[in-house]
Amino acid sequence: MTLENYFRAFSYATVAVATLALVLAGGLNLALALLFFAVLVGAWNLEGRKWQLSERLGLVAVLVSVPLFLLDWKYQNNVREPAGQLGVAALAHLIVFLAAVKLLQHKKDRDWVFLYLISFFEILLAAGLSFSPVFLASLSVYMLCGLTTIVAFEIHKTKRSMAETETRLLVAPDSGIFKHARRYSKRSVEARRLPLVAFFLFLLIFILALPLFLLAPRSGAAMLGRSGSSLSNFIGFSENVTLGAIGTLKRDSAIVMHVRLEEASNGREFRWRGVALDEFTGRAWRKSPEARRPVELKNERGFYQLGTTESLHRLTAQTIFLEAIESPVLFAAPRPVAIQGDFSAVRMDAEGSVQARRRQFERVVYKALSDTTAPDEAVLRRDVTPYPVAFQRYLQLPLAIDPRINARTNAMVANAHARNRYDEARAIESQLQSEYGYSLDMKAGGSDPLADFLFNVKVGHCEYFATAMAVMLRTRGIATRVVNGFLPGEYNEAAGAFTVRQSDAHSWVEVYFPETNSWVTFDPTPAAGRDEPIRSGVVGQLEKYAEAFELMWFQYVVGYDKQEQRSLATSLQNRLVTFRHFVSSIFNRAVKLLPKDLRSVVPVGLTVAAALVLFLSLRRLRRFGWRRAFRRSDRGPAYDQSMVLFYENLTSLLAQRGIRRDADLTPLEFAGSLDVPEALKITRAYNRVRFGHERLLPEEIDEIQEALISLERLSET
Repeated sequence: MTLENYFRAFSYATVAVATLALVLAGGLNLALALLFFAVLVGAWNLEGRKWQLSERLGLVAVLVSVPLFLLDWKYQNNVREPAGQLGVAALAHLIVFLAAVKLLQHKKDRDWVFLYLISFFEILLAAGLSFSPVFLASLSVYMLCGLTTIVAFEIHKTKRSMAETETRLLVAPDSGIFKHARRYSKRSVEARRLPLVAFFLFLLIFILALPLFLLAPRSGAAMLGRSGSSLSNFIGFSENVTLGAIGTLKRDSAIVMHVRLEEASNGREFRWRGVALDEFTGRAWRKSPEARRPVELKNERGFYQLGTTESLHRLTAQTIFLEAIESPVLFAAPRPVAIQGDFSAVRMDAEGSVQARRRQFERVVYKALSDTTAPDEAVLRRDVTPYPVAFQRYLQLPLAIDPRINARTNAMVANAHARNRYDEARAIESQLQSEYGYSLDMKAGGSDPLADFLFNVKVGHCEYFATAMAVMLRTRGIATRVVNGFLPGEYNEAAGAFTVRQSDAHSWVEVYFPETNSWVTFDPTPAAGRDEPIRSGVVGQLEKYAEAFELMWFQYVVGYDKQEQRSLATSLQNRLVTFRHFVSSIFNRAVKLLPKDLRSVVPVGLTVAAALVLFLSLRRLRRFGWRRAFRRSDRGPAYDQSMVLFYENLTSLLAQRGIRRDADLTPLEFAGSLDVPEALKITRAYNRVRFGHERLLPEEIDEIQEALISLERLSET
């Protein structure tokens, strides 16, 4: 491939990769992308032909694009693009149109530069739409193509401004090697090293940028991860939730969050608590006015204290990677006592639900500490303490409640021979799990969907079971509330985290025990509604590895902030301390093996030796420079001298035949002018060693010796 074709190919590749990145980021629809790539292929085939657009026609097309862009902008505004993407489609259309015009035009240097700028704008636009691992891959390919293109462009431009001159080389002009080398150099040597140069430049940029990435302070880094829209229809986590809303949410398998525990779960079953609702209207759950009163929490460098705990050993630490959702709710294991994250404000309502003020369409990462320890069952069974007056709202019932609910509750309690609050709650929980079926279909309805569920259809999803248990316990004078959140999700071993999807949305019941001042979790939903699907096989494992990479990307790239910087610095510091202690222990053990008289001398001796090595290294570096200072030579003086002797023997044998080299001839020019193949072979080997710094193979040395012997025999005859 000639340099011209090489330069053109990578220029086209740079534009193509930038457009592909824009497509993958969602900035350009597939139909227009296919049309543009068809134009790209057509422009490549038209290069250098008369069918290309003239510079004047190209300028006219560029001027026409301005009003077309305004019309497109108005059209996109009328069709109401997703929030945060207004005008993005019109801008992408303009950029792609300008690129297509320039590709079809006769191109000068400034046109190539214009195309490179267009490709750069496409990458910037793609970065604004998505900062996913797919974008990283496309950006890496773009950088490789771009670096190669820039180098080739400079060589291409400089080559045109230089007159071709013949340079006298060691190779004889009339030899076959010269013709082959000239053809090889013109077509390949100029271009073959450029991808390697671009690759090393890319590595150099990465190595130089990595420390800046790790050390440079940033805030709000998660905004880079916005995808242009949050999880839509994220219902069930507001202050007013209609009965059946969670069932609608469970039909979607989109990922809501990843949760990583800092320690093993020890067999505990986790749930990720969202909102708690205390007032039931008969058709919906909502927060009462008392529950809605939020408390703004004090911000101590991103740490918000929600409550207290009796012992630090009772705390479970979680790191939550929350996707962009249409809700300010922060999820955590039950009874969170602290939240740590980059939030402008955090508040908690009277039901223990936590909300944060954050930017729209933002993926966030935060840490939660929860006291998940439940009180002892024996203590709960002995609890007969009356409820405070403020807790009467947890006994509220709808104005028109079906009397059969009270009768059915009393029958369940009597059948279980329950004599206290705790046993009554367990009895109702158990019988709802065993006597009713689970289904996501909304079969219960009418004016009283709860009564329809309990006495007619007897099939429903988690909301109906949680509502039935809460209302039944309230008829028995037991304080309850309904909680909407998520099941633990599927554990991903590759990521070391739980993957929580919308299909894991769940409702359960919390019962209050005043003696221990605790809300205890009960879940009346049958096991069929709490089972987690398990991905297996090759495809399942690949999906888990992809999720693990996505999580790592989100944590260390998209969500990398001051908190992660501190964690990383602490981790590195701990590893350095551990390594230092390890080396120190090895050194101390080695010193103890020495005689006592030498133990005090060893540190001084090592210090002197290290100083001497450093001094000699600096001296050699100063004398030979960076390239030769620490390079191990593969040729000794004896080897160079042997090659000189070979050539001296050659000239001596030729002199015996009356053949001597003129002063204005190079060795190869002299050998090429002779009709002596042996002389040409020896001279080429001599030049390779003497001027090319190469080492001959043993077979080649044997061939040179045989050539000298052959010449010696000819001289004798």
